[in-house]
Amino acid sequence: MPSLFQQVRRRVGGSLLGRRLMQALPVLLFATFVVFGLLKLVPGDIAVALAGDNASDARLAEIRQLYGLDKPFLVQYGNWLGHAVQGDLSKSLMSGEAVITSIARCLPNTALIVTMALLIALAVGIPLGMLAAAKRGTKVDGFVMTLASLGVAVPNFWLAMVLIAFFALKLNWLPATGSASISAAPLDALQHALLPAMAIAAGGIAEVSRQLRSSLVDILSSQQVRTLHAKGLSPMAILWKHGLKNVGVNLLTVVTLLANRMLAATVVIEAVFAIPGMGGLIVQGALSRDFPVVQGVVFVMVLIVITINLIADLLYGVIDPRVK
Repeated sequence: MPSLFQQVRRRVGGSLLGRRLMQALPVLLFATFVVFGLLKLVPGDIAVALAGDNASDARLAEIRQLYGLDKPFLVQYGNWLGHAVQGDLSKSLMSGEAVITSIARCLPNTALIVTMALLIALAVGIPLGMLAAAKRGTKVDGFVMTLASLGVAVPNFWLAMVLIAFFALKLNWLPATGSASISAAPLDALQHALLPAMAIAAGGIAEVSRQLRSSLVDILSSQQVRTLHAKGLSPMAILWKHGLKNVGVNLLTVVTLLANRMLAATVVIEAVFAIPGMGGLIVQGALSRDFPVVQGVVFVMVLIVITINLIADLLYGVIDPRVK
């Protein structure tokens, strides 16, 4: 039987990858175009922000020409996009640092938080969903679904502040703010990322458990499962060996959506924990009207989302060969 890697490679070699890439290209263009246009609608003049309120008209005209702000909108967007696809995301208007350098410094922090949050959501959500499905209609099922409803309803920024107050300030178990390099100090980096990951993972746990329970209940009510019961298989064996296998596609869809949502949630969570990640970078850029930074971060985050969706599409074919 071919390995997982061989199955994915076979898929990549087929037409599925090409179709998905062709579908992703308009998404990338649309997202960057909309963000570029919205930034142009923000009140104020970038030239004034750079030169100061007392700058002369000649100085303002010089700055507009220097940064291409005097050109038509479509020309500005075309120039930016042409450089972006070559890896040149321009330079920060405030610090002069290359945007790609800022992203390379901040992206590992965001990636660590999202990865940890996703792992926590799966590690907790899958057993809870299976338990609720196995005990459907009982108090255990009701308790798990109540917890799931709370997980969806509670804002993650409020939960973040509660986690800081309890685990960081009261118990002094984990750091309240900041981050560490995952390459230089792995353990320290994990400690800094744990509370933000827990804050983001709460909604993910709820989503995974609810969706998994719903899918498993349908499968456990099927004729195939009743036959397995008649053959003497235990309920837990049926859940692990047959239930999870049959909900693989649905679970992959949930994981894909969660990864994208968690990436977006870091914008708020990183601000709460004062973490220098992608979310903090885009907030700082927006507040300081540093538009190249905002455009560059959005471009990279859209690429990440497209990559996640593309990997999920390829894995669909591995889980279910009927997907072409």
